[in-house]
Amino acid sequence: MKKDKLGFWTKLCYGVGNLGYGSTGQTVSSFIMFFATSVLGLSGTLVGVTIAITSLWDGLSDPLIGYLSDKTHSKIFGRRLGHMLFASFTLALNNILLWLCPVGASTGVLVTWLLGFLLLQETFNTFFATPYAALCIDIAPDYNDQTKMQGFKTVFYILGLILPSILMYVFMPSAVGIGTQAQFNKTGYVSIACVNSALVLLCGFIAIFGTMKRVKSMPGYDLALKENAKNTGLKKIMAGYVETFKKDNFRIVMLGYSVCLIASVFITSVGMHLFTFCYHFSSVQISTLMICFFGGAILSQLLWVNVVKKYDKKQTLIFALCVMLFGIALTSVTFLFRTFTTPDKIFWFVLPCLFTCGVGSGALYCLPHSMYADVVTMEQYKTGVNNAGRFTGYYTFTYNFSNSIALLVIGLLLDFVKFDSSQPVQALSVQAGLGKIVFFGSAIALTVAIIIFSKYSIKRSDVLKVQIAENEKTGTRHLKVRNNK
Repeated sequence: MKKDKLGFWTKLCYGVGNLGYGSTGQTVSSFIMFFATSVLGLSGTLVGVTIAITSLWDGLSDPLIGYLSDKTHSKIFGRRLGHMLFASFTLALNNILLWLCPVGASTGVLVTWLLGFLLLQETFNTFFATPYAALCIDIAPDYNDQTKMQGFKTVFYILGLILPSILMYVFMPSAVGIGTQAQFNKTGYVSIACVNSALVLLCGFIAIFGTMKRVKSMPGYDLALKENAKNTGLKKIMAGYVETFKKDNFRIVMLGYSVCLIASVFITSVGMHLFTFCYHFSSVQISTLMICFFGGAILSQLLWVNVVKKYDKKQTLIFALCVMLFGIALTSVTFLFRTFTTPDKIFWFVLPCLFTCGVGSGALYCLPHSMYADVVTMEQYKTGVNNAGRFTGYYTFTYNFSNSIALLVIGLLLDFVKFDSSQPVQALSVQAGLGKIVFFGSAIALTVAIIIFSKYSIKRSDVLKVQIAENEKTGTRHLKVRNNK
C-alpha cells in the first residue's frame, strides 16, 4: 500500500495555529496572578480562588467540548475546524475585555469582572485547544508523522510562550527606582492583549484553512462522520473518564503531565513576584529572563528530536525533567546570594540558570502529548472507534483540575507568607517565603512527575506494530471501495 504522505505545508499550517493560542494563554498564565494582586490590589486568596474556579471549569469543559467535537459531522469543516473557527473570533474579543478590568473599582466589581471574563476565556480556549489537539491525531495517525506534527506544534507553541516576554519588553519599558517598574502599569497589559487577539485570528485562520484539504482527504472521512453519530451519549462522558483513568498508560500520562504543569504553575504564577520583589529586576530584565528561558526550550527541540530517535519517549522525557530540576536548583543558589550584590550583577547569574531550565522544559512541550497520542492510537486500534476528541478532553480535564488546585494553594500561600502588594519592598521573611513557593513547589512537582512517568510501558515497537496492522486494514478497505465504484 502507498503511504499517504503528510506534506510540509499541512504540518506548517497546523503548527502555526498554536502561536496565537499559546501567546494568549501564556500571557494569562504568567501575568494574571501578578496583575490581580499587584496592579489591582486584590488579596492572594481571592485571586487564587477566582483563578482556581476558572481553571476547574476549563477542565470540566474539556471532555464536554471533546465529545461535541467527536459528534460533529460537517462536510465542510469536519469534526474539528468549525469549533476552532468559532473560538478564534470569540477568544480574540474576550481576551481584550479581560485586561480592561477597571483599576480602582470595588473588590466585588474586580472579582466579578475577573471571574466572568476568565470563565469565558477558558471556555473559548477549550473550543479551540481540544479540537486542535485531536486534529493532530486525525490527520497524522502514523507514529513518525505524529512526532513531526507535535514538533511543528511545539515550536509555534513555544514561540507563543516567548512572545509575551518580547511584548513585555516592547510595551513595558524600564523605569528607574524600586516600586516604579513598568510591570505595575495596566496600559502595557492591554497593549499586549490587543497584539495577542490579532494573532489568535490570523493564526487560527491559517490552521483551519491550511488543513481543511487534508481533513477531507483522510481515509475513512465520510465513514468516520457516520460512525461518530452513533457514539456514546453525553450523559456517559464522565463515566467514560473514570473508565479511561483506570487504564494504566492513560492514567500515567495524564497524571504525569498534570504534575509537570503544576511545577510550571509555581514558576510562572509566582515568578513575576519573585523577580520583582525579591531580585528587584526591571520589566526589561524580567522579559529578558523569560526570553532566555523559552529560547532554551526552542533551541532544545532539535536535541530532544534526535535523542528520541535513539531512545524511547519515556527515557527521553525523564532525562529532560532531570535537566529542568538541575536548572531550578542552580537558580535557587542565586536566590540565596542575591542580597550580597546588586540586581544588575545577580541578573547575569540567573540568566544561564533559567536557560538550563528552558532546555529541560523543551521536551515537556511535545513528548507527553506525543506519548498520549500513542496511547490513544493503541486504544483506537483495540476498539475500532475514533474518540480522539473525547480522550483529549479527558487529558486536558486532568491537568486543568490539577492546575486549579495548584493555583488555589498558591493564592493561599501568598497570604500565608504575608505578601503585601501595596509595599514596593517586601520584608526579608516575605521574600524567603516567595522563594520557597517557587523553588520547593516546582522541585517537588518535578520529582513526583519523574516517578509517575517511570511507570509508562508503551514502547516505539508496540505502536509501530499496531500502525502497520491498521494501515494494512485501511488499505484493504479502500481497495474494496474502489472496486465497488
